[in-house]
Amino acid sequence: MEYRRLGSSGMYVSEISYGNWITHGSQVEQEAAIKCVHAALDAGITTFDTADVYAGTKAETVLGKALKGVKRESYELFTKVYWPTGTGKNDRGLSRKHIMESVDASMRRLNTDHIDLYQMHRFDYETPLEESLRAFDDLIRQGKVHYIGFSEWRAEEIAQGLEIQKKSGFDRFISSQPQYSALWRVIEAKVIPLCESEGIGQIVWSPLAQGVLTGKYLPGKKPPSGSRATDKKSGAEMISRWMREEVLAAVGKLKPIAESLNLSMSQLGLAWALSNPNVSSVIMGATKASQVKENVRASGVKLSVEVLAQIDEALGSIPETDPERTESPKPRA
Repeated sequence: MEYRRLGSSGMYVSEISYGNWITHGSQVEQEAAIKCVHAALDAGITTFDTADVYAGTKAETVLGKALKGVKRESYELFTKVYWPTGTGKNDRGLSRKHIMESVDASMRRLNTDHIDLYQMHRFDYETPLEESLRAFDDLIRQGKVHYIGFSEWRAEEIAQGLEIQKKSGFDRFISSQPQYSALWRVIEAKVIPLCESEGIGQIVWSPLAQGVLTGKYLPGKKPPSGSRATDKKSGAEMISRWMREEVLAAVGKLKPIAESLNLSMSQLGLAWALSNPNVSSVIMGATKASQVKENVRASGVKLSVEVLAQIDEALGSIPETDPERTESPKPRA
């Protein structure tokens, strides 16, 4: 495993992060989930990403149990706040009330006294941004949070937040957590240039396009039994956008490229995302320890300019590049 600095901060993260978005507490039973976490630790993964909303808060609980007994200073623990965690009118968003209540609840579930990176899970159009940023800055001052970031923000929203932080003397963002893969490149036009200039690193989710880039889905054939595309609990709706014949056929053209490099399709997909110098880490999920062991081999793989060009040629016009596809929920009103 190799490690990179997260943005311009002094904290290092593993090139491959372990995430439990749709696995822990839902798709994978607790015992299997704990085995995956231990396999990640054995493979050198030190960065673990979750969120209070995952599996209705169960994912944080499972991750906290899996990391019990592990030296706290030896890993980086990331979580997020924004999406509903209850039925109350204030059980969502980025109000000071919800942020302060959520961070304490997350720490209890994760069995920790601090969070290494706390992230705004979406942009909140209902709460004054200064209120949210002040609450996050207070958490840093209180020692509950070490660094802060955001997920799925547009470039103009990032710029707005940075301006408030600069004006108010708040600690600045060091991370962005967007969706990014060889098939989904919407951050390249605006978000990445801004983040590069401001010292913000990317921790990307879905680097394998919900599993499509693993090559397991073939044109003209039914999805494998038990795969994400067949399981409504594990993201079948989200992966459906890629389950088109032309997409699967294009992805199939990546197989000979991977084989020529002695890589699996998964390793090639992860290495592609890591080839972007603004990417600090890619988040992988797993339902089996064997998947962890395979995917970590993508760390340290350097793809040449020629190989990157071959990948672009194979995928053609399939990848999504429109920066306007980055969206946060509009005000409930």
